[in-house]
Amino acid sequence: MDILAISDLTKTFGGLTAVENVSFRVQEGSISGLIGPNGAGKTTIFNLITGIYKVTRGEITFGGHSIHDLEPHAIANMGITRTFQNIRLFKRLSVYSNILTACHGNASYSVVDSVLKSRRFRTEEKRLREDAVSLMEILGLAEWQNHIAHSLPYGLQRRLEIARALAVKPKLLLLDEPAAGMNPDETQQLMHHICRIRDEFSCTVFVIEHRMDLIMGICENIVVLNFGKKLTEGPPEEIQSDPQVIEAYLGKEARISA
Repeated sequence: MDILAISDLTKTFGGLTAVENVSFRVQEGSISGLIGPNGAGKTTIFNLITGIYKVTRGEITFGGHSIHDLEPHAIANMGITRTFQNIRLFKRLSVYSNILTACHGNASYSVVDSVLKSRRFRTEEKRLREDAVSLMEILGLAEWQNHIAHSLPYGLQRRLEIARALAVKPKLLLLDEPAAGMNPDETQQLMHHICRIRDEFSCTVFVIEHRMDLIMGICENIVVLNFGKKLTEGPPEEIQSDPQVIEAYLGKEARISA
């Protein structure tokens, strides 16, 4: 079953066409990838999915519902969340506080409950704190919970951003270059965490990434863009040996290694 469907998607900025007639589907429960050279239109597509940009032509459906005309907050409320190329954390708050703040997006108590410290408020707050602790454990952040976010190594800041995105319990998680700036060991750990996220949260994951070892190692289906158009689509073993992909990335004589 498809959770996300992109049909004939086009986005223009004045006279520039950033994305042109792109179509693909993301299967529910999958880890899928979106790759392409710099400027291919990958982040533009994420911005269209999340409502940051408005679609020029085409359609985006999520869970069978059209979303391309909705505002970003409405799309988020339907169950789509994302990370960004540039990390966006509460840099002066602790790891725990960053995650707990995001968890409060799931709070169901009222303002009156919070003022009166009602039983409902106390029960909900306990659940939210437990959720924050669970996310720290799953993403390997528990030992860093009292550290200030901006003091963390870059790879841990990336993981913290993913934990915050998961805190709202999305159905679809969009990761925009999550391995950017990571060393090989950190990338391997991230691959493990992404697979665990999919399995433990029943969450579909859609990844933009330039690191081919990550993409080829965890994705079941990969969409390739070039100059705003879909070049090809398929499983890793087909993509890494596709002559069009090799030429787009590295030239005719090169080969992408998994």
